[in-house]
Parts: sequence; structure tokens; C-alpha cells
Amino acid sequence: METILSILVGVFFSVSVYLMTSRYLIRIILGIAILGNAVNLTIFTSGRLMREVPPIIPLDAMVPAGPTANPLPQALILTAIVISFSFLAFLLVLVYRAYQELGTDDAVEMRVAEPADEDLPPVSF
Repeated sequence: METILSILVGVFFSVSVYLMTSRYLIRIILGIAILGNAVNLTIFTSGRLMREVPPIIPLDAMVPAGPTANPLPQALILTAIVISFSFLAFLLVLVYRAYQELGTDDAVEMRVAEPADEDLPPVSF
């Protein structure tokens, strides 16, 4: 099972890098979303996939009776999902606003839309 998920993680990383090298902002955002899912799946796979009981200690015991599942990868993934969703929503709003202002989602055309008579920003301090 871990082999299949490792191959899937590799496919996700490949697709995300391919999409992030595009010049269209929607493809870049999709690449970022897929990259986040690839990272989450990597954390989930590295947390060992096994069917164990949840880490609940009975009332009359001090430690769990047998091997239990590690809740840390699931907690990390849940936190990462919330953060990546808010980041994705912010990026979508930012791209939509840029599209409203410039009329394109092409990064090369957006660069051409900059005024030509302004000074360049400082390159170093």
C-alpha cells in the first residue's frame, strides 16, 4: 500500500511542478493546490499505514493495551489542510482581482502591462 501511495506522491509532485512552471496564473494556483495535497499525502504515508486501534486508554489502565495508531500525522495533515485552503482562497481572490484590473491571467502579458516610464525598483540596499 505504501508503494502505491509513494508512486502517487511522485505523480502529484510531477504534475504540480509542471503546472507551476506555466505562465497562466490559474494553472500555477492548481499546481500549488496539488503540491499541498502531495505534501499531505507524504506526511500521511510517512506516518505508517496500519490498522490499529485509536490511542484511547481504558479507565482501569495506565497505558494502552496494545499497539495504537499515531495521531500526530493526522493532526498535522488536518492543520495543513486548513492552512492550504485559506492560502488557496487568498490566491484565487488575488488572481481574480488581477484579472479584473488587467484583463488577462497570463503572467507575461501582466508584466507588459506595467508602465514603461517609471523607474526600476532598487535591486539592493
